[in-house]
Parts: sequence; C-alpha cells; structure tokens
Amino acid sequence: MRIRSPLARLRPWLLPAACLLWSGYFAFHAVAGETGLMALGGYKTEHARLDAEAARVQAQRISLERHVALLDPRHPDPDLVDELVRERLNMVRKDEVIVPLPKGD
Repeated sequence: MRIRSPLARLRPWLLPAACLLWSGYFAFHAVAGETGLMALGGYKTEHARLDAEAARVQAQRISLERHVALLDPRHPDPDLVDELVRERLNMVRKDEVIVPLPKGD
C-alpha cells in the first residue's frame, strides 16, 4: 500500500476549486459590483433625471430657435425689434411720456 502525501490527495480538487472561486468572483461582481444588479436602481433613477433634463434643454433650445428666427435680418419681427431698440438704446417715440418711478427695494 502506498501512502499518498496530503498534496497528492488534494491535487484532483485543485482545478475544480479554482474554477469555483473564479466563478464566484465574477458572480459577486455581477450582483454587487459597481455596474452590477444592485446598482441598476441607481442607474434607472439617473436615467430618469437625465431624461427630464434633456426635455428641459430641448424646450429651451426650441424657445431660443424661435427667438433667433424672429431676429432674422431678412424679415425681422417689428415688435421684437421695437422692444430691443427701446430696451438697449433707451429710445422712445416723440409722442410718448416717460414717468420716472422710484427705485424699489
């Protein structure tokens, strides 16, 4: 009868144990890792927040595009041009009366 050393008895189990540990490592990170299943809820919340921000920015962009279209030099909007001239150049018509208001808090 031959006496086997402890290492010789463990040798058949080394490869399956290493594969099991390797699979466990990846399974753990698939569930609890930075991009795992537990982080999925945070990503859904972030996605919803970014969708809302994208909708807000899109609405702002449409508003700015309309404003730019009103300033087109080929056919400007008379009301907008009048408003801008009055505001930026402090101009009034001859028949208008200016009423100074006290500066409020």
